[in-house]
Amino acid sequence: MIKKFEDVTKFHGHECPGSAIGYKAAKIAAEKLNINPSEDEEIVAIVENDSCAVDSIQVVLSCTFGKGNLIFNDYGKGVYTIINRKENKAIRLSMKESFNPMKINPEFGSLKEKERNSSINNEEKKLLSKVTSEICNYIINMPDDEIFSIEEVKIDIPEKANIYKSIVCDKCGELTSEHRLKKYGKERVCIPCYESLKNK
Repeated sequence: MIKKFEDVTKFHGHECPGSAIGYKAAKIAAEKLNINPSEDEEIVAIVENDSCAVDSIQVVLSCTFGKGNLIFNDYGKGVYTIINRKENKAIRLSMKESFNPMKINPEFGSLKEKERNSSINNEEKKLLSKVTSEICNYIINMPDDEIFSIEEVKIDIPEKANIYKSIVCDKCGELTSEHRLKKYGKERVCIPCYESLKNK
């Protein structure tokens, strides 16, 4: 059963167009791949941004960093690839250039700017909340192909997450996952210590 947008808002902390976009993407993926929230690593999400949308994918598909089935590629792109391991199927959703949530209600941009500048009054706060809800509802109910280009893709399915030993860094003494340690001379050090030693 697909979770409600209210569940996303509770997790994310507030309603916003970004979380509505992510909710829409996750819902499309769940329907097209015929999947339920991932108990373990049955579903993998590869996201190409670190926006509010990713929180929705975590909630709806249960893909998380902790389980190793949420992979972040820092490309700054509105692209989400969702993989069904069991069926060896994947779909890629890419936001269309023609889709612009700011055009749904032009008031949103100016009100958000006032909020950021701490110059928004109480009446404007109420209006912003109303406008935000309207935009989110509009996005969630839009035809899928007006927001995303959607295609089934062939992809090398990522390996399941490994569990590594934690080893003490020879420099700072803090526990570090074994596969993230680097060699510096005869020492095995964590990445921050390695960068510090290298730049001396």
